[in-house]
Amino acid sequence: MTYTLYGAPVSLYTGKARSYLRRQGIEFREVSPGEKHYLSAIMPAVGRFIMPCMETPDGEIIQDGADIIDHFEKGPGQELRSFGIYPNSPTLLAISHVFELFGGEGLLRPAMHYRWNFDEQNEAFLAAEMTLLAGPNSDDETAARYFENAQRRMRRAASNFGVTPESGPLIEASFEEWLDLFDAHLRDYPYLLGGHATIGDFGLIAAMWAHLFRDPAPTHLIKMRAPRVGRWVERMTTSEPYLHEYVTDGSLIDDTTIPETLVAMMRFVGEEYLAEITAHVDRANEWLEDHPDLEAGTNGLDDPAFRALDRGEGGRATFAWRGIELTTGVMPYRFWLMQKLHDDLASAGAVAQAHTREVFAAAGIESLLDLRTRRRVERTGHLEVWGPMTTG
Repeated sequence: MTYTLYGAPVSLYTGKARSYLRRQGIEFREVSPGEKHYLSAIMPAVGRFIMPCMETPDGEIIQDGADIIDHFEKGPGQELRSFGIYPNSPTLLAISHVFELFGGEGLLRPAMHYRWNFDEQNEAFLAAEMTLLAGPNSDDETAARYFENAQRRMRRAASNFGVTPESGPLIEASFEEWLDLFDAHLRDYPYLLGGHATIGDFGLIAAMWAHLFRDPAPTHLIKMRAPRVGRWVERMTTSEPYLHEYVTDGSLIDDTTIPETLVAMMRFVGEEYLAEITAHVDRANEWLEDHPDLEAGTNGLDDPAFRALDRGEGGRATFAWRGIELTTGVMPYRFWLMQKLHDDLASAGAVAQAHTREVFAAAGIESLLDLRTRRRVERTGHLEVWGPMTTG
């Protein structure tokens, strides 16, 4: 019973799905999206060239790492998993969702900066890695042309995530701070919430594996400055225990005594990402207000496969970050991830909700619990679309 994962080692979002499959010991094979079947069958079905995609043994196509994971956590693949990654504690689940969001979206700035602004260290490696996307048996000319096109496109994307000459030194200072905080937490815990990986770890591994641990420039930094983070990355990419310095029964931390090291990481998320996601929600709400007749189940774009709110400046938001202003693209996918936090917490009891708010307030991120777009983001036909207009 083999699953096929369409992705590549160089792909950030493939890393989330691959790590999950490996940690769970689920049998799968990974092939290039340049492979014939992907181009002729998978890509037309999902409506865009995107990674990761997974094809199940019975031919179902699943696109997006979160949906791939939930096929095994909440869908028909449950019997194949080794352990559940959604904590039973509403507070721990909420914390884990925060890091799923931050890992896949909030770490994009360092991921793109360290990949595309260190050509002397990275370029030869990236040229070899990205040509894997061209498919098997590509000739040298085709591979070189593919790399040139891919790097041109991704360098433009980097600027859309706030990577600029002005922000570069600040991104490096921010990432070093993140490494110090994460490394300190990993002194006592093998994973984010204790004895086993949760959805927060799988969110973090996306950027931390493909870009920030495999690319030559940042991997040197991680190994020199935060070796425990490096071992966490290695631990997240294998089904073996890999727990040399820890004695654990696999249990998660007690939600009534959140470690200060974890609170410090949450506080960093607030300082690093809260202004951006808030500005994005505000911009999306303005955009939705300007499009009152937008049909539910659509995203209002001429090209439905386009992932940002809109093309041009109308789809961008400006916010203050580390003493400068950044302007970044508004991605409705982020709101969809944030809704998972809101929905799961809303299903908890009043006492658990109040406790979670206390924990989030202590970390300076309580306002994240109240951020809402005027319409929910839904995923229909492998695309992000807007749901019906809400009335509150």
